[in-house]
Amino acid sequence: MRTLVALVVGLLTLGGAMSVEAKELPKVEALPQVRELPDPFLFMDGKRVKSRGSWAARRAELKELVQHYAYGTLPPTTGRVKAVEDSSSRLESGATERKLTLAVDPGRKLLVHLVLTVPQGPGPFPTIVDGDLCWGRVAPNIVTEATSRGYALAEFDRTDLAIDENKRTGGLYSLYPEGDFGAISAWAWGFHRVVDYLRTLRFVDSRRIAITGHSRGGKAALLAGALDDRVALVAPNNSGCMGAGCCRFPNQGETVERITSVFPYWFSPTLKQFVKQEDRLPFDQHSLKALVAPRPLLSTEGLEDNWANQPGTQLTYQAAREVYRFLGVPEKIGIVFRPGGHAHSLPDWQSLLDFADWQLLGKQPTRRFDQLHYPDASAGGYTWRAP
Repeated sequence: MRTLVALVVGLLTLGGAMSVEAKELPKVEALPQVRELPDPFLFMDGKRVKSRGSWAARRAELKELVQHYAYGTLPPTTGRVKAVEDSSSRLESGATERKLTLAVDPGRKLLVHLVLTVPQGPGPFPTIVDGDLCWGRVAPNIVTEATSRGYALAEFDRTDLAIDENKRTGGLYSLYPEGDFGAISAWAWGFHRVVDYLRTLRFVDSRRIAITGHSRGGKAALLAGALDDRVALVAPNNSGCMGAGCCRFPNQGETVERITSVFPYWFSPTLKQFVKQEDRLPFDQHSLKALVAPRPLLSTEGLEDNWANQPGTQLTYQAAREVYRFLGVPEKIGIVFRPGGHAHSLPDWQSLLDFADWQLLGKQPTRRFDQLHYPDASAGGYTWRAP
């Protein structure tokens, strides 16, 4: 039986030692119905966070909840990641493109393909990790935009970790056949292993590693950033239901019922139990965003991508901002809407780079990252406020 962290008195960052008092998690039918976005400051035992010091324990609890009830538990870390360089070439821009194969498990049975594009100069460079290599390379104009602004770009194939099909074969499933994790957790685990490798490179600024992804890749990026404090900035793009969107208020976008019917393998089997009773979920996607705090988080959205539930994404942004405000960093969470549909386009990347320039490099932005596009529905979405 999975357990819930009720008391944390040790280090709460990834890989840290923890001393906990544990208790059993409730079954889905025993969870209370909460029709508004659940209060992220409210512990499962009914007590409420009163200070920034006690937020750490609530954050640990939320990590347990989102994995147990939605995504499945991420497998353990595997130690040092080893790389073999397959090729290296110089681009017209002067940047260097390296194609590598990463061995991310001790037995070197699990191999991940990575393309690393590095600007000219000695570095160290802030680096953006994108997990969507399975859909093809990032467009050349986007690569040029990133490298010309002094960012390295790491593209990896998340489907090397788990195939994007309803089969539990190969990849992480072979290494951990008893795991309850779905593909999104496996892909998030892949982000973590790429971060492991990047932190060994002298030309990478290990304090300034950002991660991003589009659609299902954005869901994985958000989960990866929520669970790994080494990630300096998280930027899901058009990630929708179980990403930056909202379960309780789908606004004609994708629902938990639809996503668990079409893509059941993305999640823990437990998530399907919440179909038509999403109000029993002890969190919503604002809670996942809150797990990123106080690190920077940016959601980028296309206004014609109705399936991704932009009004719900705006609502979870507002609710998560309460946590950021509580921690004294309301400017570190942002949202940007652009014209257009379901794509990870140059304007999305430009928004990400502008936000990273501000949050990671201290360059004052020329745009705002806190502008709402839809009518403010927060009064009907949640009644709680930060302590």
